[in-house]
Amino acid sequence: MLSAGPSHAAYTWAAQGGGGGFGNQTVVDKVPPEMLHMVDSHWYQFPPMNPLWHGLLGFVIGVLGVISIIGNGMVIYIFTTTKSLRTPSNLLVVNLAISDFLMMVAMSPAMVINCYYETWVLGPFFCEMYGLAGSLFGCGSIWTMTMIAFDRYNVIVKGLSAKPMSVNGALLRIFALWFFALAWTLAPLFGWNRYVPEGNMTACGTDYLNKDMLSRSYILIYSIFVYFLPLFLIIYSYFFIIQAVAAHEKNMREQAKKMNVASLRSAENQNTSAECKLAKVALMTISLWFMAWTPYLVINYAGIFETTKISPLFTIWGSLFAKANAVYNPIVYGISHPKYRAALFQRFPSLACTSETAPGADATSTTTTVTEGEKSAA
Repeated sequence: MLSAGPSHAAYTWAAQGGGGGFGNQTVVDKVPPEMLHMVDSHWYQFPPMNPLWHGLLGFVIGVLGVISIIGNGMVIYIFTTTKSLRTPSNLLVVNLAISDFLMMVAMSPAMVINCYYETWVLGPFFCEMYGLAGSLFGCGSIWTMTMIAFDRYNVIVKGLSAKPMSVNGALLRIFALWFFALAWTLAPLFGWNRYVPEGNMTACGTDYLNKDMLSRSYILIYSIFVYFLPLFLIIYSYFFIIQAVAAHEKNMREQAKKMNVASLRSAENQNTSAECKLAKVALMTISLWFMAWTPYLVINYAGIFETTKISPLFTIWGSLFAKANAVYNPIVYGISHPKYRAALFQRFPSLACTSETAPGADATSTTTTVTEGEKSAA
């Protein structure tokens, strides 16, 4: 199942003080013997990371894990127990929360433990399972966000001509995206690439240092279907959503002129147009998505194309930014939903800062005027 690791000569070279002039210590020194066959010879040239980095990374991942588990847990609880929120479109939001929740449950405690010991101490099997979990839930979250963008495109751009998504349709999409994600993430276990310790030795991921063309092809094809294609589809969807809302706003202004009134909107909405609000939401969604997954792409491409020297410290940022995605997803897709906020403040009144239920509810309601069939997709 696993391809051969670095030769015994590499271990001997490291033990005898090889490592590019860094002395006798390397970042691999604390790695348990049973893990050495999974460690690429590339990492033997680097000295141990400063323990402060391990402590800082462990603390940050621990905090992100707690926030994400609580935040996504509340999204799951509110959406599944509030009757008005149990719509086909919101099944996708719940699926996103479940994916992010499971990601942090599976990965945050393991990484905190390894940061404490300053190396991977959970053995080869859990290293593979850790890498598989990160890839599986990451892919699941990415394609769920893509499905949410498509659903909004369908109900806003196509309007009344669109076929409303049913519960079975939503469940079919969810099943399909998890099957797709599972197929990609199981492939490394059967020889198409593999899961190995990353340079900081506290996390595991895909092997982007293997020079074999079969291994490199996995990174390239995987990045197309799990990064570039979803990013293109999300940008495409929100581009036409904003365009449709802008056209709707223009028609409202023209109708207001014909009726000789200042605006067809209520007084509190006259100052801010719906297309501007939606543009901000779209920009935030795409920006956060790009910020979350681009570091991993850069690290993987730097490895297979050898564009830059990858250090153990450099590999930290991929893990950090991707896991942060599980924290702000419930904010973007859950808290921005006015009905969710209303239900949240009703269940947990202490979270409400003011007596107003949802300060952004008007913004969403103006967006839904594009079509009455938005189905609370927010």
